[in-house]
Amino acid sequence: MKIGLLIGGESAERDVSLSSGKSIEKALISLGHKVVKLDPIDGFASIEDSILNVDLVFNGLHGGDGENGKIAAQLQSLNVIYTGSNEQSSRICMDKNLSKKTIAENDINTPKWILKNDTSSDILDGNFEYPLIVKPNDQGSTIGLSIVKRKDQLKDAFTNALQFADSIIFESYIDGREITVPIVGSKAYPVIEIIPSHDFYDYECKYTKGMSQYICPAEISNKLSESIKDLAFKIHTILGCRHYSRVDFLLDSKNEPWFLELNTLPGMTETSLLPKSLKADGIEFKEIIQMILNEALRA
Repeated sequence: MKIGLLIGGESAERDVSLSSGKSIEKALISLGHKVVKLDPIDGFASIEDSILNVDLVFNGLHGGDGENGKIAAQLQSLNVIYTGSNEQSSRICMDKNLSKKTIAENDINTPKWILKNDTSSDILDGNFEYPLIVKPNDQGSTIGLSIVKRKDQLKDAFTNALQFADSIIFESYIDGREITVPIVGSKAYPVIEIIPSHDFYDYECKYTKGMSQYICPAEISNKLSESIKDLAFKIHTILGCRHYSRVDFLLDSKNEPWFLELNTLPGMTETSLLPKSLKADGIEFKEIIQMILNEALRA
């Protein structure tokens, strides 16, 4: 097939997308596909003609319009087959406030939170319990996220998050193990525990070799593992996702999982989590890419 590979873009996660793109392109070529790289750095219109001349678009973008549903909507309007979730699901999942609200309404644990915007003059007067998570409402890769341990750190954390979004999530801190579950098709794959070298799994720990330890499968009981995988797939379904995703949780001291967010376009770099999980099940990277293509072609 002739496949258009969407990479780069204008978001704060451009570099991550370019890294993912290299791995995806290599896999597609090894599978015998012809690849046309499409970088909407100058806007979607700049690549529209090329998109109309491919058999399928593999969405390798991260963050911004590539993940918030805008480009999915444009691809849908062109009647193009593409990988990843549709416009509605992408929009909900990129909006942490909306996705957490949807999950909470389905009686699934997610840390308590409030949403504030840049005009919230009372933000520094809030009676928050510390530590506290402060993060942009619509960014990935932990961009702009801070753990606030004292009230005098709140202003800097809020200012930092405002560099990346106009609305900010203030979320209760859950002291627990960081775990994640990839979904491909209708199956949840092995749970991964992430042990970062920093206080939390930040951008540097995510994308720098040796900065985090990954345990896959996570060292938890089979019963708990299956329960978490079932929950991840349930969340994937509730949020209307398709083809693939990755669901992030914290596992507290009572082994209760707390939903943090769902990534509709999880990273596909050599340090990415979805490939690590599927490799534990004996599935190599290029096989994953073909699985995702097959899911898109079924739709």
